[in-house]
Amino acid sequence: MSETNDTHKSPRHKGIYILPNLLTTASLFAGFLGMTMAMKGNFEACAVAILVSCVFDGLDGKVARLTGTSSEFGVQLDSLADLVAFGVSPAIMLYLWHLQDLGRLGLMAAFLFIACGALRLARFNVQTKTSGKLLFTGLPIPAAGCTMATLVLFQRYLPHGLHANVLPSFCLVLTYVLSFLMVSKVRYFSFKEYGWFKAHPFGSMVTAILLFVLIASQPKLLGFPLFFFYLVSGIVYTFLIMPRKHRSLLRENIKKIFS
Repeated sequence: MSETNDTHKSPRHKGIYILPNLLTTASLFAGFLGMTMAMKGNFEACAVAILVSCVFDGLDGKVARLTGTSSEFGVQLDSLADLVAFGVSPAIMLYLWHLQDLGRLGLMAAFLFIACGALRLARFNVQTKTSGKLLFTGLPIPAAGCTMATLVLFQRYLPHGLHANVLPSFCLVLTYVLSFLMVSKVRYFSFKEYGWFKAHPFGSMVTAILLFVLIASQPKLLGFPLFFFYLVSGIVYTFLIMPRKHRSLLRENIKKIFS
């Protein structure tokens, strides 16, 4: 009986296996295209290319999980594409945009961002089977790269006097902060665990619609504050919320012991 059922099973179409890797390759191409735009001095186009790469990077994992075509090859290819799209491309963009004005200090900051991004991806690949799905350890490299990209788009809303005086120094500090956060043990919400969304479907839908409307109305204005908020949220959760949770859990355990 089992042999009959096996013979009637239709084989999975090969296109399903290829699709996630094609999306990863599209993410890689968008990152490469961004680098060429940055070399031409078109930094806003480079920033948009990095954000497009982020969209493809989010889609390839979702498609692989939905179609059951996740593989070790796909994981390694995704990491290599992420390093190019969210490590090398943003570093070159920010260096040519403002960091080159700071000389060797700016050059080393751009390299540090790439190196920390590579370390972040290597650690993620090693720990991916043992770490939980709810939280990331360290700032994900797509979030770091998109923070830089949205800053380029956001700069048009800054006062003109800040461009020459403050922005290069701010870019330098931001590069070092993002580099440190990628290799740190600061915890960030991964958006892979959908328990809360399933428990509150209507509220989640309303929140998603409101966020979409706000960002779609002024994407260049709201993009950088949104990613900066995500950056700060991990620091707040790690150093303020987590210690309180541990203390409350410890108190509950002590009460159970002596009750």
